[in-house]
Amino acid sequence: MGAIERNGFVFEQEYSVVSQDGAIHVYKDGVFIEEIKFEFSGEFPEHNLIEELVNHYCAEFQN
Repeated sequence: MGAIERNGFVFEQEYSVVSQDGAIHVYKDGVFIEEIKFEFSGEFPEHNLIEELVNHYCAEFQN
């Protein structure tokens, strides 16, 4: 999965199958803002998990 662009943010994911964790790096105007860490099971994180984390971040930022 590539980067997700939403609400002026760019969300780039990375993950480790071995340690079963990952992170979404949040950028705004090319500047790193923060890292959202997550855990998953299986060979890769489910697309729905990534979408949910991005949606939650965008909703929190708007409030």
